[in-house]
Amino acid sequence: MCLALIAFAAHPRYRLIIAANRDEFHARPAAPAAWWAEGFLAGRDLEAGGTWLGIDRRGRAALLTNVRDPSRHDPRAPSRGAFVPRILASNAAPAESLPALVRDTARYNGYNLIAGDAGALMWGSNRAAAPVGLGPGIYGVSNHLLDTPWPKVERTKSAFRQWCAAGAVDLGALFTLLHDTERAPDSMLPATGVTLERERTLSSPFIVSPDYGTRCSTVITVQHDGAAHFTERSFDPEGSATGEIDVRFAIEEPA
Repeated sequence: MCLALIAFAAHPRYRLIIAANRDEFHARPAAPAAWWAEGFLAGRDLEAGGTWLGIDRRGRAALLTNVRDPSRHDPRAPSRGAFVPRILASNAAPAESLPALVRDTARYNGYNLIAGDAGALMWGSNRAAAPVGLGPGIYGVSNHLLDTPWPKVERTKSAFRQWCAAGAVDLGALFTLLHDTERAPDSMLPATGVTLERERTLSSPFIVSPDYGTRCSTVITVQHDGAAHFTERSFDPEGSATGEIDVRFAIEEPA
């Protein structure tokens, strides 16, 4: 997951909205979203076995993005894809399980992890001082720390904020927002340690290139009445849609 927009208690109908793009090498195998035996709905990385984004029937959701920093990248580090399943499978609330997980991940490559439920939302990273709780609001994250003002984060977050403020319910508009292929001007590009041409390619919210790009876009909504809706669209290297998963279910409130 390399671009994620989150609205937490910031929309009149939805208590949680996640709109996200997963960027990855096209050669890395993955399975579309489905219900796992552990009881959550998520795609699956078929190389390492983990996932980047998921939600369970309790309304607990979690997502992961990597922090792009070639100077600190260790190819021998363990996969970060196990973090989301660990959060979703835990009996503890994310406000407890996320900080405990982050404390033990110094040996991993850099990442952002966001997890929450109806009552709380948390962000943590092994490139930040400590996990923090997030209040009601609009958040954006890409391949640096939460709300780092990269052009693609700022542009999509602004449009997302307007959509939420208007009380909009057309989820198609969120997929249009995520499919923004406009690159940032060179003067606004971040310097993350990759080549200028790579920074240009990676600067668009939706990435299209032969080897690496946006593999899927996902929109998750949870209404205040507990109705959940998960939609995932998959794409090929040309950015053309290849499939869609659409699942609706009711959040199981604790007894």
